Amino acid sequence: MNLTEKDFVKIVPSKRQLEHQKLEFYAFFHFSVNTFTGREWGDGKEDPAIFCPDRLDTRQWISAITDAGMKGAILTCKHHDGFCLWPSRHTGHSVTASPYRDGQADIVKDVSDACREEGIKFGIYLSPWDRNHSSYGEGKAYDDYFVKQLRELLTSYGEIFTVWLDGACGEGVNGKKQIYDWERYYQVIRELQPQACISVCGPDIRWCGNEAGQVRPSEWSVVPEKLTRAERVQAASQQEDTIQFRERTLKTSDLDLGSREALKEESRLTWFPAEVNTSIRPGWFYHKEEDGQVKSLKELLNIYYGSVGGNSTFLLNIPPTPAGIIHENDLCRLKELGAEISQSFSVNMAKKARICADKDDGEHIAKFLKDEDDDTYYKTADGDRKACITAGFDKETKVRFIVLKENIRLSQRIEKFNIKLKRDGHYETIYEGTVVGYKKIIPVNCGDGISCEALRVCIKESRISPTLSFLGIY
Repeated sequence: MNLTEKDFVKIVPSKRQLEHQKLEFYAFFHFSVNTFTGREWGDGKEDPAIFCPDRLDTRQWISAITDAGMKGAILTCKHHDGFCLWPSRHTGHSVTASPYRDGQADIVKDVSDACREEGIKFGIYLSPWDRNHSSYGEGKAYDDYFVKQLRELLTSYGEIFTVWLDGACGEGVNGKKQIYDWERYYQVIRELQPQACISVCGPDIRWCGNEAGQVRPSEWSVVPEKLTRAERVQAASQQEDTIQFRERTLKTSDLDLGSREALKEESRLTWFPAEVNTSIRPGWFYHKEEDGQVKSLKELLNIYYGSVGGNSTFLLNIPPTPAGIIHENDLCRLKELGAEISQSFSVNMAKKARICADKDDGEHIAKFLKDEDDDTYYKTADGDRKACITAGFDKETKVRFIVLKENIRLSQRIEKFNIKLKRDGHYETIYEGTVVGYKKIIPVNCGDGISCEALRVCIKESRISPTLSFLGIY
């Protein structure tokens, strides 16, 4: 059965997905025995005695990401090496076997407490591949072990906003591979943390497809349901760390996941929004030789505009040093990034502009575009798939950024639009785009801006009828 556009707009986000999208920008902390060995992937044979940060300051970590404007943090509670950053009752390969705090440490608690003190959401990463535990590859016996650790993490550290599961799958100490019981893992997460999104190898948040920060020009949240299983396929899982994997970009065949053309042969759709993840440095764990390779402000801003401003969320990894602190080079860049974002989007000139539309449905009118209230929005009548919204200024005004948001509670509808600026009495098109989704950020003239008398958003194609919940002009 071929789906119609009415079927497309029936697909809407869950409450947990909506709340996750509102976070927009959050951090990853990769911290483990790898921090001390200089490796990216440990083999599970590391001596826990090497784990001994002498200046651990998780409050500094959270202060650093707060400076950048992030609203959440995910900790690698256990990476592929199997070393646990909390005192797990089910293995001795953990902080209890390290000299740090005489084996009485709980890094997960330290980070979660620091997050809550600053109003930051806390999430966990728990690698399903454990290269240390003897039961890995033994089927149910290992699943039992993994679920026990999930339960510890989901019941001991308060509210969890995401459980981040990757699909890495290789051999364990016995030379065997495990076939993960994903559905069982999901059931436990839903039982213990029903509002937590299950990311990447899960049904809630989709990996964008690369670790380089590259984003699609058209990122759809309404996609084929089969994509929720794509990262769970063992044969396609990551089994070794390579520079090529970290730096790979999207293939042409991966660029269109949700257009009408891409969905024409599909029978089952789902809401599965994208997350863009990359590291502030070349590696995911800290390496001293990378101190001079922190991503530039320009590069991070481009990723931010493309991800948060491209209907995705942005997960940026910040690796602590062996001392247990964020390096000064990373701190400086995060502060610069936060200051630039805050300054760029501090004053919305749309609030004082004259805003009108050429059509609406009589109830959801253009004046609602001036606020970000989820309960108010602009919409045309069903069947009116095109619309023009005009914002006029009292005097010539320099515009650097334009922000659009759809009411995604009514699905993702806009398929094609353009932006026109009025100068010297004439409108000229300065941008042509496709999807909007949760948020679209449009840097005008690469963010340098253009002075104009008015601005016009012209929606050229949409599903059933377009919606917009917000227009920001900065």
